[in-house]
Amino acid sequence: MNLKLVTTLTLCYVIYICKSNAIDPCASQPDNSDLNVIPMYGKCSPFNPPKTDSWDNRIINMASKDPARMNYLSTLVAQKTVSSSPIASGQAFNIGNYVVRVKIGTPGQLLFMVLDTSTDEAFVPSSGCTGCSATTFSPNSSTSYLPLDCSVPQCGQVRGLSCPATSSGVCSFNQSYAGSSFSATLVQDSLRLAKDVISNYSFGSINGISGASIPAQGLLGLGRGPLSLLSQSGTIYSGVFSYCLPSFKSSYFSGSLKLGPVGQPKSIRTMPLLRNPHRPSLYYVNFTGISVGRVNVPLPNEHLSFDPSTGSGTIIDSGTVITRFVEPIYNAIRDEFRKQVTGPFSSLGAFDTCFVKTYETLAPAVTLHFTDLDLKLPMENSLIHSSSGSLACLAMAAAPSNVNSVLNVIANYQQQNLRVLFDTVNSKVGIAREVCN
Repeated sequence: MNLKLVTTLTLCYVIYICKSNAIDPCASQPDNSDLNVIPMYGKCSPFNPPKTDSWDNRIINMASKDPARMNYLSTLVAQKTVSSSPIASGQAFNIGNYVVRVKIGTPGQLLFMVLDTSTDEAFVPSSGCTGCSATTFSPNSSTSYLPLDCSVPQCGQVRGLSCPATSSGVCSFNQSYAGSSFSATLVQDSLRLAKDVISNYSFGSINGISGASIPAQGLLGLGRGPLSLLSQSGTIYSGVFSYCLPSFKSSYFSGSLKLGPVGQPKSIRTMPLLRNPHRPSLYYVNFTGISVGRVNVPLPNEHLSFDPSTGSGTIIDSGTVITRFVEPIYNAIRDEFRKQVTGPFSSLGAFDTCFVKTYETLAPAVTLHFTDLDLKLPMENSLIHSSSGSLACLAMAAAPSNVNSVLNVIANYQQQNLRVLFDTVNSKVGIAREVCN
């Protein structure tokens, strides 16, 4: 496949197959090579990124979509207890920030799908789809393709489904988000990631889109529910994966996605992974506080505590760009940060605490405290600069006031150049410093 023909996506990273010893970092790689990460706007991007926009302006633009992402996450935690976790509504579709290179069908058809740790299911635009991009999956070209009937258990987990009362016929459904909507059919086919093949993988085959907020080549969920990649892969990955995200300024293949326990760090600090029975897909952790410099910021405990009944607490998420705290917590952090940095302060996009860059060396370190783990953020994870270079801004924000969010979200900007390990079997999350650039 000619990568120059792949449709442009407004995403910030591409998870791409690349051999670690390749001489040409942008060369096409065989299917059995490792999974590596490239920034969406890097020189190797297959999505023909714009040449003129600065990387920090792109972050500001991407962060402007976080309120929609926060609204999506707030709807997830509001779900009622059911016998099995429902499929997410697709509201994450224009917010995902990473794309995984996969092959679907027999023979495999190459697609770059959005990777989302807070979503379970996969959705793929199929040939003949109205409103979809030029790159789609062709069911007629796959010998292993199979539409699923309304009677299968997976169909009962889809919201917006239109099955007859007799529970016969093809499982079809409709979902919408932020002015965009899509119709899809639940199907099965083979899914290939690097050298691994998952047979009979269930996903939504999209046949119609209205609006522009759905990823051009679909979404792949790495959540914890029954339709996620981890659940459908059975024992292949043993419920374990990790990633290391390079900074937004990195150009070539440098970060990595590791699936399964093999090759994971032997020594890594871990904290408990919590489970919310109302929304078991999300990766909750016990966030206990934050330090700005040497000051342990006083925070209202009711906004820190994990509460399954309301969905409140803190999650680690790959699809949100900058870390968002509920407003009382963010205001306390911001106020302490401003006390320790020389003003005056101004705003830039989502960032309300920007100051003259010459005072950057005086900016205090920010440390996130979790049960059994303290994470001191490097300056590149806690500050962002204006395109002119004259301002530096605290790269965090309050959860948007127009959504009923009770979540604190540790986002991907704060995760860059860290190895983040998820072990769903042993219920733990590990974090270690790793240079992904």
